[in-house]
Amino acid sequence: MCSVARTLQSPKANPWRTGLEQALRTPLELLEFCRIDPDQVDLLTEPAFPMLVPRPFASRISPGNARDPLLLQVLARAQEAHPAQGFGTDPVGDHDRRRGSGVIHKYHGRVLLITTGACAIHCRYCFRQHYPYTQDTAMRGRWQGALDYLSERPEVTELILSGGDPLMLDTRHLRVLTEELVQSTAIRRLRLHTRLPIALPDRVDDELIEWLGSLPWPVVIVIHANHPAEFDQAVDHALGRLRSAGVHLLNQAVLLAGINDQPEALESLMARGFAAGVLPYYLHLLDRVAGAGHFETSETRAAELMEQLRIRLPGYLVPRLVREQAGAPYKLPIL
Repeated sequence: MCSVARTLQSPKANPWRTGLEQALRTPLELLEFCRIDPDQVDLLTEPAFPMLVPRPFASRISPGNARDPLLLQVLARAQEAHPAQGFGTDPVGDHDRRRGSGVIHKYHGRVLLITTGACAIHCRYCFRQHYPYTQDTAMRGRWQGALDYLSERPEVTELILSGGDPLMLDTRHLRVLTEELVQSTAIRRLRLHTRLPIALPDRVDDELIEWLGSLPWPVVIVIHANHPAEFDQAVDHALGRLRSAGVHLLNQAVLLAGINDQPEALESLMARGFAAGVLPYYLHLLDRVAGAGHFETSETRAAELMEQLRIRLPGYLVPRLVREQAGAPYKLPIL
């Protein structure tokens, strides 16, 4: 599971680190912040997967609304304790494709690097909430094995920084990593998967922008927003700064029952993201991780929603509906 964010404090105080320190960490704390009566929600008061919700994200939750789509993504509810057939701790086959030093190698020509186990926000459907981060990350001081793996495989031309969330690392650490990548690997593209521009937009600071603009490769940042209400002025500003650094911005979303499984919500999500400079990438069917069964939407319903999106939106705003299946050589298209 994701490690507690406060363990990554930097000696130099900055707004996004302060935001992590002030994050909400219990169901009751979150409900109080959102002015929601706890009696309206069937809570899981001591979740095995700890809660973590930055206040900037929580501030977008509608006060008093126990069914708010942002709230339901991050609030630990009793449904998590209900077992569901076919759900497990490694739903996408990460464990079998681990190569040590934080390396996960599933697909031809690209490698994923688990840079840290920490996230700024703990989504209740997280498919890596059971990943053994303490045993297998490529945090600073443990990168050499990953660099050796990449240097021995010139066919790998894209590196994906993931986690956890790679932007939980200080930018100076990311800079050291990329400097070493330039010297020892055949990487031609760098991709980062991150929720921080959405959850904690202050993370997109001057130092991060300078580092991104200095990189010798094309850079793709895949953000993760599931609902149009996740965007606000601060998020728009952060995404605009990333674009100004020459970054290509994509969004991947997860289809979640009770959150975005209506055509109006998905249509608005794609349009709102584009207004902030982000193109749709994937719409994932739920990864079947233990504790997330209540979020699942059927393939039949997903197909109906995609038909509506194709009717309502131009082609460049229609995401690819996919499922990640353990052992498959790529994300499997649905339809």
